[in-house]
Amino acid sequence: MHIEPGVVDGAKMAFAYATAAGAGAYTLALTKAEIDRSSVISVALRSLLAAIGVFIFFEVLPHFAVGVSEVHFILGSTLFLLLGAAPAAIGLAAGLLIQGMFFAPSDLPMYFVNVTTLLVPLFAVSGLARRVLPAGTAYVDLRYADVLKLSAAYQAGVVAWVAFWAFYGQGVTAETFQAVTTFGAAYLMVILIEPLADLAALAGAKALRDTGASRLFHARLYAA
Repeated sequence: MHIEPGVVDGAKMAFAYATAAGAGAYTLALTKAEIDRSSVISVALRSLLAAIGVFIFFEVLPHFAVGVSEVHFILGSTLFLLLGAAPAAIGLAAGLLIQGMFFAPSDLPMYFVNVTTLLVPLFAVSGLARRVLPAGTAYVDLRYADVLKLSAAYQAGVVAWVAFWAFYGQGVTAETFQAVTTFGAAYLMVILIEPLADLAALAGAKALRDTGASRLFHARLYAA
């Protein structure tokens, strides 16, 4: 999902600044609502866990360049299910920033482009979850079909934003179209694998239901 430096530049970066600012404002709104439901400490701990997870996903798990960008196992839907929308958003933004500051400084000019690509699909998943997940079912009891909807929505959003940035920055050309198509096809593998990771994470969380560790997770994980 990394857009490389130079794909979007010059005056066109103004739109990236605007979208990232909007994503940041919405994250603040989600965070305030989450603090009202739980506590500052709970949100802070979950955000820290999300940031650590994102850093591991980006730097430790396999990732490879394909077409116009890189394919990562972002596990955005996993973070959402375990930790909630606000901590997941904070973790994604923080993990991406840490990676850029300390491990891939060449990516920093594209931070606002890439943070938009990560956060806006997460917000879409949050809205989708309210509409399609059974209201009477705790997240730990979700089925493969349920988590597939969320994972597919998140990955489709990432691919859509990558495609947008590529065409927006480089123009609609045969070369750009081929690079975007190759990238999108590679992400089909992620869409197949990530729901399994979601189910594995939910199974692990279910085993912690009656322990003190359950307090580290989002309340909706265990409550209908």
